Amino acid sequence: MAKKKIKRIGVLTSGGDCPGLNAVIRAVTKKAIHEYGYEVIGFKDGFEGLLFNRHRKLNEVDVSGILTLGGTILGTTNRANPYKYPVEKKGNFVYKDLSAQVIENLRKLKIDCLVCIGGDGTLDTTHRLSTQGVAVVGVPKTVDNDVKGTDVTFGFDTAVHIATEAIDRLHTTAESHHRIMILEVMGRTAGWIALYAGVAGGGDGIIIPEIPYDISEIAQHIKDRRKNGKHFTILVVAEGARPLGGNVTVQRMVKDGSEPKRLGGVSFIIGQELEKLTGIESRNVVLGHLQRGGSPSPFDRILGTQLGSKAVDFIAQGEFGCMVGVKDNHMVKVPLSRVAQGSRLVALDHPLIKDARALGTCLGN
Repeated sequence: MAKKKIKRIGVLTSGGDCPGLNAVIRAVTKKAIHEYGYEVIGFKDGFEGLLFNRHRKLNEVDVSGILTLGGTILGTTNRANPYKYPVEKKGNFVYKDLSAQVIENLRKLKIDCLVCIGGDGTLDTTHRLSTQGVAVVGVPKTVDNDVKGTDVTFGFDTAVHIATEAIDRLHTTAESHHRIMILEVMGRTAGWIALYAGVAGGGDGIIIPEIPYDISEIAQHIKDRRKNGKHFTILVVAEGARPLGGNVTVQRMVKDGSEPKRLGGVSFIIGQELEKLTGIESRNVVLGHLQRGGSPSPFDRILGTQLGSKAVDFIAQGEFGCMVGVKDNHMVKVPLSRVAQGSRLVALDHPLIKDARALGTCLGN
């Protein structure tokens, strides 16, 4: 079968914003134009731009100077899943499958391949489009680092840097006031940010979703520290952490969101319980979207550039229905069917967990 002739490609960013998105857009656009002579169309606000024909042609001037910028010049949204698009009807939201509209718009625009930059939700949608005959290539993005099929996602390194700096700053105030300081970080159901930042920042306790915590174990660890002359404690807690036999802490529900549960607030609960059990004053800090903002780290700029460049190579080679992943520091092709199988969680035998335990870090159990 003859290889598909590529003339025009599309690119979009979907889901939460993330440092490094612009690095990918820049790499896709520049390489597509320079090396292959493709025309590049950028869709605004993720799949919403595809649904409602909001797009712009991208050239070298458009992507010049954006490597260091956080966010995305194309905009994004996490409420535009074309297979489950929220439509308000009589004061309530109903969900409709508008994927046929997306496919028709791509056909009318003569898009030969679509590059979708996003996390597991975006890439699941990308996989579904692929099964309906759309030529797609995915690029993994998320601060949570939880996309299957890749060792790392861009955005994660920047988030870890920000969380680690926060731990460094909390150390001084915790030690001065002899308090328990609890830092709550992002990650949804995965504990990658908490684990890496906790180890990098020398956290005394690291609480992740993969290991349900026993509050009495954490309290005893804090008491033991005090007996040994350590009158303060730094705990790093993932937002998806849950007690043994309990559930995650839900901050609020969002009716029209692709992920209706908004996690957050577990650090308040842990802090209150620890005060009762230890008699030590606690304070908590929720980093939230600070972890997503600002300029990407050099690592994320490089990784985003490599992923975007490789995505264009895949297009030129006719390799569709796949994601560009990272395996042992090499760019690899990963079937989207594998990516769509769910989130990549921290394995209980992960070397960093073993190292943390060996250093006396409390993991909540």
